[in-house]
Amino acid sequence: MQTKNSSSIINHQSPIPTVLKACAIAFWLWGLSGSMAAQAEDVDLKVGVVQRFGSEPTDELILKATPGDRLSLRFLAGNMQPKTLETDQVTLEVAMQPLSQPLLAEHLVLSDHATFETAEDAANQWRSQGIQVEVVQPERWQVWAKRDVYQTPLLRRLLLQSLQAQGNNTVRLESQVLPQVPRISFVVDGYRYSRQWIEIDSENDLIQVTRGEDKRNPRLYAGSLKIQPNAYGTYTLVNDVPLETYLRGVVPHEIGPGAPYAAVEAQTIIARTYALRNLRRFTADNYQICADTHCQVYRGLTGTVPTADRAIAKTQGLVLTYDNELVDALYSSTSGGVTAPFSDSWNGSERPYLKAVVDSPKPIWDLSNKPLGNEQNLREFINLKEGFNESGRSPFRWRIENSLEQIQADLQRYLKKIKHPLAEFTTIQQMQVVKRSPAGRILKLNVQTDKGVVELHKNEVRSAFYPPRSTLFYLEPIYGADKTLKGYAYVGGGFGHGVGLSQYGSYNLANLGWAGEKILTFYYPGTQVQPLNDSIVFWQEPGNKK
Repeated sequence: MQTKNSSSIINHQSPIPTVLKACAIAFWLWGLSGSMAAQAEDVDLKVGVVQRFGSEPTDELILKATPGDRLSLRFLAGNMQPKTLETDQVTLEVAMQPLSQPLLAEHLVLSDHATFETAEDAANQWRSQGIQVEVVQPERWQVWAKRDVYQTPLLRRLLLQSLQAQGNNTVRLESQVLPQVPRISFVVDGYRYSRQWIEIDSENDLIQVTRGEDKRNPRLYAGSLKIQPNAYGTYTLVNDVPLETYLRGVVPHEIGPGAPYAAVEAQTIIARTYALRNLRRFTADNYQICADTHCQVYRGLTGTVPTADRAIAKTQGLVLTYDNELVDALYSSTSGGVTAPFSDSWNGSERPYLKAVVDSPKPIWDLSNKPLGNEQNLREFINLKEGFNESGRSPFRWRIENSLEQIQADLQRYLKKIKHPLAEFTTIQQMQVVKRSPAGRILKLNVQTDKGVVELHKNEVRSAFYPPRSTLFYLEPIYGADKTLKGYAYVGGGFGHGVGLSQYGSYNLANLGWAGEKILTFYYPGTQVQPLNDSIVFWQEPGNKK
């Protein structure tokens, strides 16, 4: 799931065909308005299962029909007429196509972010200044000046100069002159084709996909596939799949195949809600959600389990709502004993149902009298190990020591990635938590270097340093015999952002006899489980809420 990164329990401008663009826009408006009369089982999702195909010249995808079936490949022929080929198997490769004239590939980067949620909040702030933008994910999440608005080099440079004149020195123009571009190359019946768009389906709606570097682990996808350009000069393999079928490839990989049944039901409802709430994440790339931990882990029909299938069937169409809107269905592996409000991890408006909840079935800590923003309270809380839903789980409590040399290397790597002005520092002199939330999460950590102070906020702390599994930790300096600083120990709890449902916590509540709906209302106070219907709003921009 998004920004859990590896914290679930089981561990990118090309023209779009007019019809496809119209369909995408219709679906986008449909999702935002909530004016939906279909049931959840009728919703088809567009999932990017291979996101940046062609980023390496050796990239390869092998698509294969199931026994007794055939693949149908549809694309535009050289005369721009539709063409269909049939084959048992096809290998998609990358071939560089020389251009008659070099192509200027250019975009204006307004800001960089670790997560979609914070990038979306930044995009809304840019829009409030009258700048049209789009959220993209070439690697980290970024906000770009909208390419189909700022279409020419002149418009992009005028905007850049205007922003720089206002004192914004982080905005940058990224330009590249391309003498050649990648194309998808494949051979059928002895003839080699080179195309940008290919639609692939089969009579049985089952296609096996094997990545070149992973030939022993093919994945089976239901529905159809499409290889299409993205916003970054490479390609995305998109799976068009019904929602309820999609869940079969999500639930067992997120909650774990051996989870107790009520926890599986809770995960199923929240995963369905998450998918429908997040249809806008990859609008810039003409699909909806991804298949990794930046969204939810999705592995097609590979690894399905009967328990998850039963929960999907039993909860069919059920979603979690607050005030008749789908909730922001965030969840993580392990809370560390207390869940976090939305703003502990991301920028943006608070979600009333994402608040600090002590992750225990009984009163064990009073946050109102002993808030975890107080450092001493936080240390006392971390030293508690029993009585929580996650007690006994290895991610629940941890202490990880790291040398100063490794901490410096981690921070330098991160600062270079985000193009920070202090990326060339040499030594770290001190690290200090200067601000915490009442739920104990680090909101600001200062790192004193020989070049100046680096401020890290919220989830940046996890991005900048390798060891912390969450932002619920305190620092212990490690000194050598000569009294000099040798490193730090990270002492904390939890795995992931800690917002919303704790997957391991749900295990314990299920084992105590709690039903799936009760588990969800525990982690998302004030919410309601209800069938998807035409009055439920999928998502609204904060400024448009009624």
